[in-house]
Amino acid sequence: MAKILQIETATQVCSVALSIDGKTISVREEIGQNLHASNLTLFIDEVIKTAKLTYHELDAITVSKGPGSYTGLRIGVSTAKGLCYALDKPLIAIETLKMMSAGFLFENPNYSGLICPMIDARRMEVYTTVFDSELNILEPTSAKIIDETSFSDLLASNKITFLGDGAEKCAETITHSNAVFDNTNFNSAKYLSPLAHDAFKQTFFEDVAYFEPFYLKDFVVTQPKKKA
Repeated sequence: MAKILQIETATQVCSVALSIDGKTISVREEIGQNLHASNLTLFIDEVIKTAKLTYHELDAITVSKGPGSYTGLRIGVSTAKGLCYALDKPLIAIETLKMMSAGFLFENPNYSGLICPMIDARRMEVYTTVFDSELNILEPTSAKIIDETSFSDLLASNKITFLGDGAEKCAETITHSNAVFDNTNFNSAKYLSPLAHDAFKQTFFEDVAYFEPFYLKDFVVTQPKKKA
């Protein structure tokens, strides 16, 4: 049985889950600003104890690799790598937008349209991609500035469900009749379970020493404005 610890910190959600053979058996998560540094290791300890396992009984560590919050990703990935080193376990990395789309399909198994997960970047910019209902990628992951014409070609002949914290701010801009917005939180480590299990079976492991989060864009330090 593959026992996998799963970490998701790409947004304001601090989420940890534990799965056995692709089925989630324990999850702990909370939504709020600046929670990752203080809560992540506590949540990890909780889910392992709830599952009545020890750290050394784990078979792998999975992390949601981004894109998303620079700080959140850095904390999640560094914690996952630290556990891999300490326990001598393999590291699995799943793109965050794929995890979100898999979560939507898990909750909506009969869905047949397209899925557009969005993570808030800034202003009207989002990190996004487009999947079909089989999780095949139709558009590469990118940072997009959303306007009235965004996704118009796909919307002309397809229903698209937009989801994620980035989609919330786009609902008044993307007004095509084929656009549907789902406000459910899919940034949960429990939605990594089947993806992590598949990766484990196929030994899709990362090089722990060299693995870095998928930031998509360089981190920019904003200088505070000087008072006049």
